[in-house]
Amino acid sequence: MVDAHYEVVRLAQVYDPLDPDRPDLDVYAALLDELGARTVLDVGCGTGTFACQLAQSGRVVLGLDPASAMLDVARTKPGAEFVRWIHGDTRALPALRVDAATMTGNVAQVFVTDDEWAATLGAIRQALRPGGHLVFETRVPEDRAWRRWTPEESRTRVEIPGVGTVDSWVEVTEVRGPLVSFRSVFVFEGDRAVLTSESTLRFRSRDEWTASLSEADFTVQEVRDAPDRPGREFVVVAQRPG
Repeated sequence: MVDAHYEVVRLAQVYDPLDPDRPDLDVYAALLDELGARTVLDVGCGTGTFACQLAQSGRVVLGLDPASAMLDVARTKPGAEFVRWIHGDTRALPALRVDAATMTGNVAQVFVTDDEWAATLGAIRQALRPGGHLVFETRVPEDRAWRRWTPEESRTRVEIPGVGTVDSWVEVTEVRGPLVSFRSVFVFEGDRAVLTSESTLRFRSRDEWTASLSEADFTVQEVRDAPDRPGREFVVVAQRPG
């Protein structure tokens, strides 16, 4: 099931204005340069910011997302005409042989069951050429990021042209083992509409995601500290054997 945050049209349209600063994407673009990746599959591409950035740099890019509302926003962006947009999860992928696949932001953590995660890794491996790379980020569980997901620390107030002022915040609803559930709240001051979205992320340990990659026939080449969030997130570079 797609979270309302991503599928409800009104929320998809304010997604970027509420989170406009994405320095992490430049890090990924530089990493793809290092890997020499010219064809890229962006899994969970959302509103297409990264996919369009890559396409404008001359790469061949496919953007995959299960939320049609997010893809509708993506198609309006500069460079969108150079991206092949695919609506669905990894089961919707055609036969591919890309140089690299990426999962930025929360994408790798939305697969909360072992079966979902294994199926996703298997489909990505199939989409990569032999020797191709999977690059994704995942939070360090020991950092316990959810402790900062409070209305006080997460509150954002933004004036959005054509929309008006939007207040938003996050509140944790449950922590159960590696699963953290939270509610995102959006208040549209113009018509006083209040919309919410319920989400759950899985915080896998390093041992867990390392083992899962091995089982999916990936070799972990490198694990980096996210430069914009040191000590809080890993950036993982794994390779499909040649």
